[in-house]
Amino acid sequence: MLATLKEVLEKAEQGNYAVGAFNCTSLESGMAIVETAEELNSPVILQYADSHRHLISIDVIGPIMLQLAKIAKVPVVVHLDHGASIESCRHAVDMGFTSVMYDASAKPFEDNVAETRNVVEYAHERGASVEAELGHILTSKAGAAEGNGKSYTREEAYTDPEMAKEFIERTNVDALAIGFGTAHGIYTEKPVLDLNHIALIKSAKDIPYVMHGGSGLSEEEYRTAIHNGIRKINYYTYLSLAGGRGVMQYLEDKKDKDAIYFEDIAKAGITAMKADVKRAMKIFESDGKI
Repeated sequence: MLATLKEVLEKAEQGNYAVGAFNCTSLESGMAIVETAEELNSPVILQYADSHRHLISIDVIGPIMLQLAKIAKVPVVVHLDHGASIESCRHAVDMGFTSVMYDASAKPFEDNVAETRNVVEYAHERGASVEAELGHILTSKAGAAEGNGKSYTREEAYTDPEMAKEFIERTNVDALAIGFGTAHGIYTEKPVLDLNHIALIKSAKDIPYVMHGGSGLSEEEYRTAIHNGIRKINYYTYLSLAGGRGVMQYLEDKKDKDAIYFEDIAKAGITAMKADVKRAMKIFESDGKI
């Protein structure tokens, strides 16, 4: 069943758990994510990132995501991740996405406020939720946050609690992605996290907060982040790697066979991705919450 981000995160706040937001780049990944959510009785966020346009267009995968959500037995948010422009956010809302994330975090604070408020007004009028970002998510390759060609130190990347409070009050966003040391992609070194920083931001303004760059953290780090106020956790890199490993193992097992059918390769990827989604959902403690 289709749900909004606001709806599922309000329940996560009440239950003190986080909802996994898994990027969908194919029918197979969408099936793996939604089927696992159903098996675990967990809410889930099925999201498409603007940066994945080179893999598949939102106009192709978007209707598939929406259909998977509509027929699901659990609440499924269909969400645009890292919307690169106001226009792309509006397009997603017009398609029927129940949530969008507008990312103007690399812009000056006042521009971020004004543009995010523009997206919020458009989305809220049409019943959709909005996530924004303040601060900067580090990149695992360089160890510094990047945006529009600019790099930031770890200290600059951390979200300021008072700025977060002002940003939320002026934009009326439903959730906010914050910087506290996590990084996108595969970690080449152990990230330096300030998990207490989440609690400082939460105490300044009590709304659902979002972790980007969550892949590769320990179970203890995830659970501390959730305890301190994280309610949405973006998760993609290790999910995609799991699917790739599943396919590699299947091909290795079948290397002496005369014929290998593509649908069996797809099934192997789905099975592997489901196992990884299941592990993540249990760590986030969203299982059994329906």
